Amino acid sequence: MGLLYVVPTPVGNLEDMTLRAVRVLKEADLILAEDTRTSSVLLKHFDIKNRLVSHHKFNEHGTSASIVEQLKAGATVALISDAGTPGISDPGFFLVREAVNAGVTVQCLPGATAFVPALVSSGLPCDRFCFEGFLPQKKGRATRLERLRGETRTMVFYESPYRVVKTLQQFAEYFGEERRVSACREISKVHEESVRGTLAEVIAHFKETEPRGEFVLVVEGSDEKQKPNRRADDAE
Repeated sequence: MGLLYVVPTPVGNLEDMTLRAVRVLKEADLILAEDTRTSSVLLKHFDIKNRLVSHHKFNEHGTSASIVEQLKAGATVALISDAGTPGISDPGFFLVREAVNAGVTVQCLPGATAFVPALVSSGLPCDRFCFEGFLPQKKGRATRLERLRGETRTMVFYESPYRVVKTLQQFAEYFGEERRVSACREISKVHEESVRGTLAEVIAHFKETEPRGEFVLVVEGSDEKQKPNRRADDAE
């Protein structure tokens, strides 16, 4: 029986790659990548020349069965995504589940993921939190926000620069403009920045300053003293 490694890769700075991750990728019989073009740059930097195969959300249901068969036959397979830890708002869960169900050993290496540094550096409580990733773009979005209205834990979201202002405005509508937020962008990159304040303050900032880079939004949990706004059009 082989072994499936889930290998985190840097979200920005290549120095965040661990020594163990490099060793595992060099020793693997097969490396599965979300985008082979993106991953080829990383592998070349670390002089990793192993076989690279595309494995992403559009083909994982069709390719996972054959990969599991290779694992059962003794292959060592490493799964990576474009950046961060596979399975965290990236492809990976389906293959891991199929491998586990087939009795294959799965090991996930510790390593980079965007939301942890954003959460810890936010100044908001990080002893208890909920990770929400990307909100639904259309259907189910209002329902999700309504369910989170009374969430007392710190909430963590991913968002693109093109939708970040709209998302912050929706947070203000559901959670109240005085709810604190930290908008962290370009984590581990040259232009990393965290904009902290109330939702009203951070919205005003990004209306004046064009949002750039991928964002992690860390939002304060509900407090009994807070009175979130009510919407007349909550129903979808």
